[in-house]
Amino acid sequence: MTNEWRGWRDATERALYGPDGFYSRAHGPGPAGHFRTSVHVSPLFAQAVAGLLRHVDAALGHPSELALVDVGAGRGELLAGVLAALPDDVTARLRPYAVERAPRPAGLDPRVTWLPELPAAASLTGLLFANEWLDNVPVDVVETDAAGVARRVLVGPDGTERLGDPVCGPDADWLARWWPLPTRDESKAPGGTEGREEGEAPRSPGEPDAAEPSEGHQLGAGAACPVPGLRAEIGRPRDAAWSRAVRVLRAGLAVTADYAHDRATRPPYGSLTGFREGREVRPIPDGTCDITAHVALDALIPRAPAGSPPARLLTQRDALRALGVDGRRPPLSLASSDPAGYVRALGAAGAAAELIDPAGLGGFRWLVQPVGGACAGVLGEG
Repeated sequence: MTNEWRGWRDATERALYGPDGFYSRAHGPGPAGHFRTSVHVSPLFAQAVAGLLRHVDAALGHPSELALVDVGAGRGELLAGVLAALPDDVTARLRPYAVERAPRPAGLDPRVTWLPELPAAASLTGLLFANEWLDNVPVDVVETDAAGVARRVLVGPDGTERLGDPVCGPDADWLARWWPLPTRDESKAPGGTEGREEGEAPRSPGEPDAAEPSEGHQLGAGAACPVPGLRAEIGRPRDAAWSRAVRVLRAGLAVTADYAHDRATRPPYGSLTGFREGREVRPIPDGTCDITAHVALDALIPRAPAGSPPARLLTQRDALRALGVDGRRPPLSLASSDPAGYVRALGAAGAAAELIDPAGLGGFRWLVQPVGGACAGVLGEG
């Protein structure tokens, strides 16, 4: 191993999006060869997004050009499913965009515009949808040392870690507001941190934001120091990435769906993990595995565009059920009148149940951000 130690944000950026990175390489099966997202579980997910797009279209008054922006598009599976589910009168006006760092896959519908980065700000009207994108926007990891001081975690090419400098400035400010590390006294209270648990999360491509130099306090420098050995992930790059994504829209709705936690349920030892060939593995920043971490979606809520309603958080279960995915079994009478139809309906019910299972994909969180006032009532927010 070389002596090249990097922060997890820098190391993950290179491993996922560098030359021949996990997401940027053209060859291989793509993300679907390593994990299943909601898109891969069933066409019902794309059909639900198509239904959401139609609600947005109606709220906007059926504009002459309607955009659908898929951020972290993988191999374009979601866009292909949505296009197949829409009626001709909508697809005639639709402008679908895939934002993905990997090269355009062969055979993708020619109507899809493939982009390596987000479109220009305030350039489109419609729906921006980011499914399992932010969990792959690289973040730095911090850990409290023996004195309870939060330090940046450095990682070598083989995944070996060591502690670096104390966290200070805007990163320390973000942690203090959004991921405060329990102090020794707090850890003794009911619900305190005992025992180390591994997190798990899915994946999708993203882009980090450059660090902003600033002055600020140093985390852990106060009288009540955090418990040693706690970990956290600094979500500032994700906040900035989401703000840039939302600004693409002149009007419409921006939605991001991901594994998430809120301020009351942050994992005490972080959630950074890896995935390879369908299995959770130790995260190693060498380009051979996905590297992902859960998302602090609640930190995105204050970033609503000026003049727009605030964002709303809801579970994927609630969102999909509002869009007609309910998982109910077909009536047994159908088995007698149409056996083949009954088998098809039973399979669809099983896929729907997986998508809305609160212990699985249904536990995902959707953050729904209207841009402008027209879509304030879509999915019940407002």
